[in-house]
Amino acid sequence: MIKILANDGIHADGKLLLEEANYQVETKKYPQDELPNVLPGYDAIIVRSATKVRKELIDACPNLKVIARGGVGLDNIDVEYAKSKGIQVYNTPNASSRAVAELAFAHMFSLARMLNFSNRNMPSKGTTEFDKMKKTMSEGIQLRGRTLGIIGFGRIGQEAARIGMGLGMKVIATDPAVQTADIDINVFKSEDVSMSVKLNTTNWEEVLRKSDFITLHVPGGKKALIGEEEFAKMKDGVILINTARGGTIDEDALLAALESGKAGGAGLDVFVGEPTPKQALLDHPRLSVSPHIGGSTQEAQSAIGMELAEQIIEFFGH
Repeated sequence: MIKILANDGIHADGKLLLEEANYQVETKKYPQDELPNVLPGYDAIIVRSATKVRKELIDACPNLKVIARGGVGLDNIDVEYAKSKGIQVYNTPNASSRAVAELAFAHMFSLARMLNFSNRNMPSKGTTEFDKMKKTMSEGIQLRGRTLGIIGFGRIGQEAARIGMGLGMKVIATDPAVQTADIDINVFKSEDVSMSVKLNTTNWEEVLRKSDFITLHVPGGKKALIGEEEFAKMKDGVILINTARGGTIDEDALLAALESGKAGGAGLDVFVGEPTPKQALLDHPRLSVSPHIGGSTQEAQSAIGMELAEQIIEFFGH
């Protein structure tokens, strides 16, 4: 029997599909340092971002045939080394795109209408400073008519464009690997009402200079994409959203931009040093924050589980 360790869990729909194929699925969470002793007994491992599958762990598991990542990024897996050992590596680039894009807009709406400020202060000051807060929060803005800059125009970036266009935003995007994309906009449960917009990407500098909101949908790297130099080129009061990878925005440069007023706010779902983000970010009044939940909706988790199960079943051949 094929044995699978879902060390970071798997949605019940995916687990059921695997079990119906007569696979044994273990969902107990093992600490990273225990995996070299546990994982050799399994044929496949399913992870998200918490569990690391590095060279040393791979070498300790000669029976391992599949590493499956529930999500897009593979930076917690030594992919090329795994492949060199004949291990198949899967991820789920399609399943959570909409969920991540919607969270980016949740942060945009929160910052545009100062809901982050309201939710922090209404419980403690709502009965004593109601009128004062009402006056402050009446300075919010609408997204319609604003320019949305998208950095990284893959699946998630294109989902963000779809939502932005539906809201009446002007959308500009940059991606060195994508020159154009057809953005299909379909009305829910209607086959008769739909449209397709061809969107050509532009250069990096234009996105920095012209955007009122900037959302990042890129893989992580060793160097921040947005730092002091990039902030200097942006509009005053720009709002940034990062649901991609911690470190994509230089956190010290972001704090400085918030203090100077160059940045009007930021929405962060990812942080350097997770799971212990910098306290100054969590405390900042012009930040909207969430604990790395971009792809973590009920719908996305079901889709991820099903996609992983289908990939694993296809690999093992039954």
